[in-house]
Amino acid sequence: MSTEILVLLGVAALVWFWFDSLKVRERALAVGPGACERSGLQFLDQTVECISLKLARNEDGRVVIRRIYRFEFTDNGESRRTGTIVMMGSQVISITMEPYLLH
Repeated sequence: MSTEILVLLGVAALVWFWFDSLKVRERALAVGPGACERSGLQFLDQTVECISLKLARNEDGRVVIRRIYRFEFTDNGESRRTGTIVMMGSQVISITMEPYLLH
């Protein structure tokens, strides 16, 4: 295989990864506020942060990218608490939130 083809394949892989990451981040950004709203909490800063990225196998045994996103929420308007969203590919696997006081 020529060098030009390898470079083009590498660039194509990077572009795919970039767009896939944007799509999955947008999905996580849509899921976080909904989880907070269902629990009567306030989603803070309107953002999520990718804190982990690695390859993993999904339920079907296929290799996908596993991403963990962190977000912040508040239960009382004063304290900041942390939550995480685990994504396998574009599928939400779990949402966890730091313990908070029930009202």
